[in-house]
Amino acid sequence: MYYGSSWSLPGSWASVLCDETSKPYFTELMEFVNAEREQGVVFPSEEDMFRAFELTPFEQVRVVLLGQDPYHDEGQAHGLCFSVLPGTKPPPSLANIFKELEADQGHAPPGHGHLERWASQGVLMLNTVLTVRAHAPGSHKNKGWEKFTDAVIKTLGARDEPMVFALWGDFAKKKASLVDRERHRVVFAPHPSPIIGKGPKFAGSRPFSAINAALEELGCAGIDWDLG
Repeated sequence: MYYGSSWSLPGSWASVLCDETSKPYFTELMEFVNAEREQGVVFPSEEDMFRAFELTPFEQVRVVLLGQDPYHDEGQAHGLCFSVLPGTKPPPSLANIFKELEADQGHAPPGHGHLERWASQGVLMLNTVLTVRAHAPGSHKNKGWEKFTDAVIKTLGARDEPMVFALWGDFAKKKASLVDRERHRVVFAPHPSPIIGKGPKFAGSRPFSAINAALEELGCAGIDWDLG
């Protein structure tokens, strides 16, 4: 991980992405994030910046769940899309995820918003942008993270073992072009945010059943979505 001028991705990710992280833009990105941390608060913490990769090694990925920007308030972001730290009230998008989880899978809301159990089963919970300045949503967009996470998606797509890409919302759907849909499966759903306006809603989309059906089609075991 990145401490001052020394960092590395965890485990197997370090080797499969070594060419990408050796590029000048990535060095500039790390310098930008470090400078932001020196000037103020950045979420998630330095230790959690690559938490998604730490919990879900490259060779164990079965599902890629793609988010956008990390949460930007205290006690929330810890490196996994949609997830918050224990003891933190689930934000509205996550509350909607739990409502649909109960409708789709019958699992009651867990009373917390910590989604590491999904990550430990092979769900790479990846945000497109991995850091954000406190209380400033979108503040680290267009600094290089998007290029890096696109490379993550492409690298996973080139892996021998097929997987499922779960793309929730219009922003995530744009990433479908990075995926070889003959080898992998792509499952779309509306974004769980309560402020998406008109159009299809996350409620009733049954995304968890759709992901497990796609995994079964690939000959893989489904995800146990229960967080209780």
